[in-house]
Amino acid sequence: MPAAIGPERMPGRDSGDGGPRYSLVIFDFDGTLANSGDWFLSIAGELARRFRFREPGADAIDMLRGLSSREVIRYLGIPRWKLPAISRYVRTLLAEQIDRIALFEGVEALIGTLAANGVRIAIVSSNAENNVRAVLGPANVARIETFACGASLFGKARLFRRVLRNAGLASHQVISIGDETRDITAARKTGITAGAVFWGYASREALMRLEPDAVFEAPDDVVRLVLSEDGGR
Repeated sequence: MPAAIGPERMPGRDSGDGGPRYSLVIFDFDGTLANSGDWFLSIAGELARRFRFREPGADAIDMLRGLSSREVIRYLGIPRWKLPAISRYVRTLLAEQIDRIALFEGVEALIGTLAANGVRIAIVSSNAENNVRAVLGPANVARIETFACGASLFGKARLFRRVLRNAGLASHQVISIGDETRDITAARKTGITAGAVFWGYASREALMRLEPDAVFEAPDDVVRLVLSEDGGR
């Protein structure tokens, strides 16, 4: 499958001007750069008991991956007012178990290649900044221009706008890359290109229902699109 779908919809640079297609890449963290899915699954039962919501059985996990973020919240029966407390608890717990989280294979090379070619990089995440920095490590952190962390579950669009404003860029110069349906929705609200990876939480089918502008099977696909090695095709 190609790294991008519908390149004619993508408002990045013209493929003939010699520079990167996008000036700035905004990455999600968990499930996109960091392989934290198994860890989140390992604490699902504890979270359900502590915050009194429906505990997902092993047979429900694949089904939940096929739902949108809002549908997952409804299925688990989590009131919206509990979400901030759950997020704070998860961040604290992750900080205590940070050694269990690693970057996906190819992510370090992805970050290094983009930075070496003059592409600016930001991370917008619901995770805590100290957790993100700890997993990335000093060499990768040095290549990241902006960290906008601690986003509420459905609050990424606001942080996307802040990143664009501080970077002094127009929306067509920026691509967001994440692994959940809410990442695509936030990109749409902001007017930036919406990219989705297939190696994270949400299933391919769930992501494709939202018709992202670009899809990626592996980190190398991100490099090819952003640097236009294949013209976005």
